[in-house]
Amino acid sequence: MKENIKVLSCLLLMGIGAFAQKDKIKEAQSLFDKGNSQDALAVLTKTEYLILNASDEDKSDYYFLKGNVLKDLAVKNIDAANNFTLASQSYQDVFLYENESGKFKWTIKASMALKDMKASLVNGAMADFKAEKYKESAEKSYKVYLFDKKDTINLYNAASSSLNAKDFNAAVTYYELLKKINYSGKGVLYYATNKKTKEEDLFISPKARESAIQQGLYEKPRTESVPSKRTEVNNNLAYAYLEKKDYARAESIYNYVLELDPNYVDAYINLAYLKLQMKKDLADEIASLGTTPAEMKKYDKLNAQKDDIIRSAIPYLKKVLVLEPKNPDATKTLLGVYRSLDMNAEYNALKAGM
Repeated sequence: MKENIKVLSCLLLMGIGAFAQKDKIKEAQSLFDKGNSQDALAVLTKTEYLILNASDEDKSDYYFLKGNVLKDLAVKNIDAANNFTLASQSYQDVFLYENESGKFKWTIKASMALKDMKASLVNGAMADFKAEKYKESAEKSYKVYLFDKKDTINLYNAASSSLNAKDFNAAVTYYELLKKINYSGKGVLYYATNKKTKEEDLFISPKARESAIQQGLYEKPRTESVPSKRTEVNNNLAYAYLEKKDYARAESIYNYVLELDPNYVDAYINLAYLKLQMKKDLADEIASLGTTPAEMKKYDKLNAQKDDIIRSAIPYLKKVLVLEPKNPDATKTLLGVYRSLDMNAEYNALKAGM
């Protein structure tokens, strides 16, 4: 008898829990329909523990609504990158529970929402980049890449934005990953002009662009072929390492860049800059030395190294002037190097040829 009472009590509790859970979903839906997505999310978050024992169909309802709420927040640019990821997880839960139940109530809509959300976040990343919010742009682009790793352009955009943000740790991470997946970037870009803003927007596919044009929102479609970015990726990776003062890795990668393209001027300029940065660091170390015999001995050794490092920049700068005889940066830097090494004949010859 006692066992029957226990079973009955459990069933009653489960029934009350299911009723409360459905009631909270309705409350959250009502708040969402009124545009109060943050309040709706608060209700759903407090209710989530009730979902554990719910039916697969109820779980599907819950996670579809939660995905919609998070998607709305992301589209409104409220913690967009994080809410995009959480919305994606919620929609994935919809797929999971509907597959288990065999009742596909929200699957198609969840799939469409994911595609729409991806496009919104990509556009948000582009808008942030144009507004020079590089760190935010990088974060959004990387989140899109994690969602769809086949669309590697988003990882490239995350790397480029991180470099512009001077977030060199993130830039190294993303560029190294681009190298690991053998990213080339070669492909086709699909543009069209927004009739309202008169600005060109990038579309993820020709079908997406054609759909926007047919809806009367866009005009003047333009397709652009993109060459390989492998040299650029390695050059930027080397630069990020250079800014982190990891000179050995930077020099190694710059040399690889020159294997890919022996006439890549930026690599020669940056190799010269690398040497001059090494010289500067060495000069700072020399300046910190005292006057003890041991320190004076170290001073002589480091000072000799400093001149050797400066001298090693000369071939790179001369190569730039072979490729671009009027390059002002290379000319100015080489003149400075000649002057610091008392190479007067070379200095005067270069100055006369200007």
